[in-house]
Amino acid sequence: MSLSPAEHESLDCRLPDRQRLPLVVASPHSGSLYPSEFLAQAAVSLAALRRAEDAFVDELFGGATDLGIPLLAARFPRSYVDANREPYELDPGMFEGPLPRGLNHRTTRVAAGLGMIPRVAASGEAIYRGRVSSKEIERRLETCWRPYHLALSSLIEQTYARFGGVLLIDAHSMPSSASGLGLREHGVDVVLGDNHGEACGPALIDGVEHWLTAQGLRVRRNQPYAGGFTTQRYGRPGVARHTLQIEINRALYMDEARHTQLPTFGATRRLMTGLLAEIGELATMQFVRPMAAE
Repeated sequence: MSLSPAEHESLDCRLPDRQRLPLVVASPHSGSLYPSEFLAQAAVSLAALRRAEDAFVDELFGGATDLGIPLLAARFPRSYVDANREPYELDPGMFEGPLPRGLNHRTTRVAAGLGMIPRVAASGEAIYRGRVSSKEIERRLETCWRPYHLALSSLIEQTYARFGGVLLIDAHSMPSSASGLGLREHGVDVVLGDNHGEACGPALIDGVEHWLTAQGLRVRRNQPYAGGFTTQRYGRPGVARHTLQIEINRALYMDEARHTQLPTFGATRRLMTGLLAEIGELATMQFVRPMAAE
């Protein structure tokens, strides 16, 4: 498989020798390459910015290619551009200069400071020392957001054409203890998000939840994460285009304070590889055309 849109410095696209399963894995928030000009504008430390990362998630799902599944990861950090937002989901008060038409500034995410160009860090502190030039909107869309979604769309279309259906796994991680989430109190290991039934067929999410529970993990659906722009854009289960967001509790695999991997990282990675194999079987039974088993 060749994928020229993914040959971009802002992306890490890992392709198998031959795609064997009707899955695509995407990690929009594990990027950690911080542009120097962005850091110069920041009013918070690099450590504070990195707390927004879904750190190591691309590595957790790195076994995808061995199973015959393509994996796409953003290299740019979430605090610079959030690929899981609409392109113009922005806070107009952040910018100086003429703004593009059609800004969607009335979402709860924008109100929280978490638009396509985030206003605040994970701590809630303002990221920027002052206003950002409005020219940055199109520049970041062209260098980060659009290449990511062009590559992701291409992978999805190629998979659909080959197998007659596709399941996109949108891979994320979540802080073990964050205000209002109650993850530590309720012992949630994984949150599965299907946009409240709109993005993924019930047989697929049921099978994923059953497999994870059988491995001893505690699973919750859609609370507090039902999915963002990606599940809404790509999830069309009625036409065999499914999207499932998977949020993994960071305490399972990393030291959140030190931003380092725990000794349990390898076991968690093997678990995610096993999950992908299981999901691949489920998806194959759901919608693979006979000619795809060539």
